[in-house]
Amino acid sequence: MGLGSCIILFAIGAVLAFGVDWQVDGVNLTVVGIVLMAAGFIGVVAYAKILGRRRYLGGRAVDEVVVEERHRDRL
Repeated sequence: MGLGSCIILFAIGAVLAFGVDWQVDGVNLTVVGIVLMAAGFIGVVAYAKILGRRRYLGGRAVDEVVVEERHRDRL
């Protein structure tokens, strides 16, 4: 799931939780909306953690200097 889909999931959940007056037998749309909002929020947080880790490792790899020495044994 990408960042955009997580935000859309959160928005759809907010609309279902706070902006709809529909009555469906056997389904509480407010609860469904809150569950969708929670899933979207967890997705955004997870995506931010993964993106932050990528940026940190990417910047670290660029700054590293590798020195390679080769020695030959002469007989």
